[in-house]
Amino acid sequence: MPGSTTDQSPQSSPEQSRTDTSRRKLLRAGGIGGLLLAATTTAVAAGAGTASATGSGSAHPAGKSTAPIAVDTVAHLLALDPKALASGAVALVSGYRAPGDGGGLVARWDATATTAPNGGTVLRPAGHAGKGRWRMVHDGLLDFRQFGVMDASTPADAALDAMVADPAVHRIEAHTDLNFTKRHTFSRSRIELDFGGNLVTTTGIEPNAVNNPFGAVLYFRGTVTDTTVKSELSAAMPDLADIFEVPSSKSFTVGQWWSVEIDAAAGTGLYEKEVQKLVQVTEIVDGTHIRVNYKIGWDLAAGRTFTWTLVEPVERAHVRNMVFQGVPDVADDDTVTGSHPIAYEYAVSCDVSGIDATGTFWPVIMRRWCTYFHTSECQLKNPASVTYGGAGYLTQQIYCLYGHVEDCHVANARHLNDWTASAYGYVTNCHGDGDDQGPFVTHGQFEHDLTFTGNSGLMTFANSGAAWGGAAKRVTVRRHACSWFVARTNITDLTLEDMLVIGNAQAGSGMIWVNADGAQLRGCVASGPLVVSQSSNRSKRPTVIADSAFTQGKASEVTAATVSADVHLLRVTLQGLDGAQFNGTGDLVLDACTFTGASASADPSTVAHADTAVHGGTFADTGLVLKSAKDQRLWIDGGARFGGANGSAVFLARSGADRTVSWQLDGLDSRASDAKTAHLLITDGVNHYRAGGSAFSGGRLELDPAAFGGDSHLLHTGCTEDGVTRTAMPAEGDRVRHTAGNLLL
Repeated sequence: MPGSTTDQSPQSSPEQSRTDTSRRKLLRAGGIGGLLLAATTTAVAAGAGTASATGSGSAHPAGKSTAPIAVDTVAHLLALDPKALASGAVALVSGYRAPGDGGGLVARWDATATTAPNGGTVLRPAGHAGKGRWRMVHDGLLDFRQFGVMDASTPADAALDAMVADPAVHRIEAHTDLNFTKRHTFSRSRIELDFGGNLVTTTGIEPNAVNNPFGAVLYFRGTVTDTTVKSELSAAMPDLADIFEVPSSKSFTVGQWWSVEIDAAAGTGLYEKEVQKLVQVTEIVDGTHIRVNYKIGWDLAAGRTFTWTLVEPVERAHVRNMVFQGVPDVADDDTVTGSHPIAYEYAVSCDVSGIDATGTFWPVIMRRWCTYFHTSECQLKNPASVTYGGAGYLTQQIYCLYGHVEDCHVANARHLNDWTASAYGYVTNCHGDGDDQGPFVTHGQFEHDLTFTGNSGLMTFANSGAAWGGAAKRVTVRRHACSWFVARTNITDLTLEDMLVIGNAQAGSGMIWVNADGAQLRGCVASGPLVVSQSSNRSKRPTVIADSAFTQGKASEVTAATVSADVHLLRVTLQGLDGAQFNGTGDLVLDACTFTGASASADPSTVAHADTAVHGGTFADTGLVLKSAKDQRLWIDGGARFGGANGSAVFLARSGADRTVSWQLDGLDSRASDAKTAHLLITDGVNHYRAGGSAFSGGRLELDPAAFGGDSHLLHTGCTEDGVTRTAMPAEGDRVRHTAGNLLL
C-alpha cells in the first residue's frame, strides 16, 4: 500500500522518516505516550498502512484501513467519510480548531457506537446520522481545549459535564480562562479538577435557588440512601466515647458511611444537637454496639435518640488552582444571582487548594457533612456581601470532621473560616485584613476540639444566637494576632496562648472576653480590657489567666456578676485602672500581679468576690474596695506592695455595712505618697481583722471604733508604722489589740 510504514529498515525514504517522527511528536503532545505508541506500532505491524489527510481533509485511503490517520483539526477529522473507515482506526489530530491550539487529541473509530456526541470524547462525523463515532483515546487526563473551549468566549459547561461523566477520567485541566453559565451538581468520586491558575468567570450564569449556599459552579454531593436506623440510648454516653448503642449491629457493616444526628434536648434551641457528623463504621463491637471513627465531645443522657442514615459519599474529588470572579449583583438579590465556585456535601477526603476568589456571595468553599479534608492556599477579596447571614465567607464547614484549613487569606470579608457543629479541625497560618466582621468564628452548635495556630484576624466564638445554643468546647488558640477576641458564651475549656490583641477604630476592639468555664490564658497581651463573664459550668479545671497584660480603662468590668467560678490571675498586669469592677462571686486569686491606676486621681477597684487572695505583686495608684451583699474575706500576703495615691485616697476599704468582712494581712508592704491616703479605711459593719508582719509608711490608718464592736475583732501586731497617722482606732479590749508588738516610728 502506498505510504506503508511496515518497512522500518534503514533503507526507508527521508520522507517516510519525517512521517514517523511527526507521528511520535503527536503522540507525545496528546499525553498518550507509550500507550498510543504501542497501539500505532501494533496497527503498523498488521500491515494496514498509513493514511494521511491534508489540512483540507480531502485525502483518505480508498479502502477501509485501521492505520493511523493524521489530520490537522477536529473539523477535518469529522469530514472523513465513515464508509471508508474500519472499526478501530486511529486518528491523530493536531489541534481542535487549528494545529497546535492545545486541543490536539487521539481518536479511535467505533463503527457500531451510537453514543450522543459531546464535542470531545465522543465525536460524530459531519452529516452522519447512523452508527459510528470517533472516541477519544486518553489516559484519564483531559483538557477543556480538547472540547473546543479555548477561552471564556465559549461556555465551558458542556465540556465539564462530559469530562466528569466519563468514569475513565481522573484529572481535568484548564489551560485558558473559562466561563460557566450553569451550576453543576456531581456525585463523582476520585477526580481532580485543576484550573491552572486561570480566570474562571460566571457571566450569564443561571439563577440560584433562594438562600442556597450549595448552588455553586462545582457542587459535589454524595448519595443519601433511604436506609435509616433509629436508636435510643438506654444508658448515658460519656464525652469522648466512640462506641454507639444501636438496636442491632446487623444493620451496619464495617467501612460503611452514615450520617448520625441526635435529637435536640428538651428546652433547647432549634439547632442545638450535640452530634451531627458523617462517620464511618470501624468495628462491630457486639450485637447492640458499633464503633465509629469519631469520639463525641459532649455527655449525653439516657433517653436521647440518634438517627442514622446510610450514605454513599463522594470521595477524593479535589479542586485546585482557580482564580474566580463572582458576578455582580445584577438583580439586587445576591442569593439568586450571586456566584461562588465550590461546594461539598456528604464528601470524604475532598481537598481544595489555590483558589483566589473575588466578588463571591456564598462561601467560596462550602462544606456540609464532610469528613477528612484539606483547604489550603485560598484567598477571598471583597465579597458581594458581608452582612447577609452566611454570605461573604472564604470557607464554612457544617457538621464536619477532621478538617485542616491553612495558608489562606481574606480581605474585607465576613469570615475566613467558620466551624459550625464541627469537631477536630485545625486552622494554621491564615490571615484576615479589613477584618471587622470577624475572620475566625465558631457558630455555637456544639463545636469541639478545634485548634488555631499562627493566624491573624478578628476572632469570635459561638455567638450566633439562641437557636444554635452558643456552645463550644476545648478550643485552643496559639500565637494569634487580632483586633478583638470574644468567646463569651458557653465556651468550655478555652485555651489562649501568646495572643496579641491591638484595638482599632471599631467600637469594643482591643478586648479579650472569655467565659469563666475552664478558660486558661497564657502569654496574652491586649491593648484593651480583659473581660471575664460566665454562662456555663461544665469544666473541671479552674479559670486561669497567667503571664498576660491588659489595659482596662474607665469603670471596666473585669469579672462580671455572672462569674461564680474561681478566677486565678497569675503574674498578670492590669494597667489603666480607674474604677475597675471585680463583680464575680467565686474566689479571686491575684498572684504576683501588677495593678496600675490610670493616674494618681483614678478610682480604686471594687471587689465583690466572696474570697480574694492577693499573693505578692504590686498595686500602684489604685486600691481594692470590698463591695458585696454577702460576707467577704481579703487575704494579702507574700510581700504585696501598695503605693502611690488614687482618687479615693484609700488602698484598702469596704463599702456597705450589712455583712462580715474578714481581713487577713500577712506581710503587706503599704506606702502612701501623701498624708491623706489611707492604708486601711474601715468605718462600719462587722469586721474580723488580723494584720501581722506588715509595714505601713506615710499616710494614715483609719480603723473606726464603730467597725469593731459586737462580733468584730481586731489584732494588729508585729507591724511597722513609719510616719503613719492613726486617724481612728478602737479602744483595746478583749476583742481588740493594736498597741503591743508594733514598731511605731
